[in-house]
Amino acid sequence: MPHHDLVIIGTGSGNSIPDGYDDLDIAIVEDGKFGGTCLNVGCIPTKMFVHPADLAHGAVDAGRLGVTAHVDAVDWPGMRDRIFGRIDAIEAAGRAYRSGDRTPNITVYAGRGTFSGPKTLAVALHSGESETITADRWILAAGSRAVLPDIEGLDSVTFHTSDTVMRLDALPQRMVIIGGGYIAAEFAHVFASFGTQVTQVVRKSHLLSHHDADISAAFTTAAAAEYDLRTDTTVTKAEQSSAGIRLQITGPDGPDELETDLLLLATGRRPNGDELNVAATGVDLDEHGRVVVDEQQRTTADGIWALGDISTHYPLKHVANHEARVVFHNVLHPESPISSDHRFVPAAVFTEPQIATVGLTEQQAAEQGIEVAIARQEYAGIAAGWAREDTTGFAKLLADPKTGQLLGAHIIGPEAATVIQPLIQAMSFGLPAHRMARGQYWIHPALPELVENALLQLPDPDAATD
Repeated sequence: MPHHDLVIIGTGSGNSIPDGYDDLDIAIVEDGKFGGTCLNVGCIPTKMFVHPADLAHGAVDAGRLGVTAHVDAVDWPGMRDRIFGRIDAIEAAGRAYRSGDRTPNITVYAGRGTFSGPKTLAVALHSGESETITADRWILAAGSRAVLPDIEGLDSVTFHTSDTVMRLDALPQRMVIIGGGYIAAEFAHVFASFGTQVTQVVRKSHLLSHHDADISAAFTTAAAAEYDLRTDTTVTKAEQSSAGIRLQITGPDGPDELETDLLLLATGRRPNGDELNVAATGVDLDEHGRVVVDEQQRTTADGIWALGDISTHYPLKHVANHEARVVFHNVLHPESPISSDHRFVPAAVFTEPQIATVGLTEQQAAEQGIEVAIARQEYAGIAAGWAREDTTGFAKLLADPKTGQLLGAHIIGPEAATVIQPLIQAMSFGLPAHRMARGQYWIHPALPELVENALLQLPDPDAATD
């Protein structure tokens, strides 16, 4: 039975940890592709599809600005092969590097691992053989998997998740997307922009329900103008038909049917801790299936850490990378551990219009009894917004009225994920709103003026005491 100093399960952000551990005997266990969700089926390939979708959408939308343009064709196979030609090469290179002579202290076990006892992992290797390994220290970084909704007949039809839909052989003429979160939103934008007739079915009355209510409402309105959006609707049954896939739905107007060529299930992801049987090694899961960790990324079992989607409340690549840096330090320096900083975690939805968020929503502030000052600045109120004839986008900021410290920022509109960055910086380093607005130049006329104008609407505690 091989024994190692350290075993890392998962090769997403966990794959960055071995660099600097040259004196340790390390094992890496990976059941899927090297690089994890982000590289292979998540943030990187999706955004590589989003950019050409933005171009296609922009060509059609240019008529508002006096430019007549149209999309002649979308070369889906060529686009797919270009994207995954790059992704797959990176994945293969990462696997070869960890398996080769350049990292002689690392053993790669390609297969599915399941804990069979304390710090003991049984690995069903892809070769058909099996191996049981032990180690003094463990890092759980095995990510998450797509959740499948409970729909009658689902097992009788061919469906896709975000793990498979980007490798289609051809664009579908019709697509039904089930789900109302960011994964559904981004794929709806991609396929609708490429000419697919998209229908999105959502149980709730609005999309992106975890976002600030004003952002959610604005995006729901914008999405409904782009494709067929069915809110307050559930899919009760799926069946194969001569025309494709038939879905029985129930909505505000009662029962109905949808026919589609392709069904995409985008109803969330679930952490993989249960599939590892982490309970056998003394690691607890919470009510949502996440591995329980403390601020130093330690699990409930001594000598076992976890990071990324398997444990975090923020299933985002930039969070997983941050947590990997914390784990890297704490494994080497248990006598002086550091903690993860999850105070101001930003997120973005790369759809049309783009959305970015950080910190408290207005609803969360009210639920927690936190007094806030609120500012709202429309894109239509800045010159860069005039250039785009943007009439729907805006920034919404929340701040402590007594100190001017920002507590939340939410943007919907052009380049929101970029425009929000100075607000993340201000929150992270404690820069009050008015000091941020007046303590630097803002390029005119550029999109960040949206931030400047919003900041100036917030109370200035220093002015109140003069």
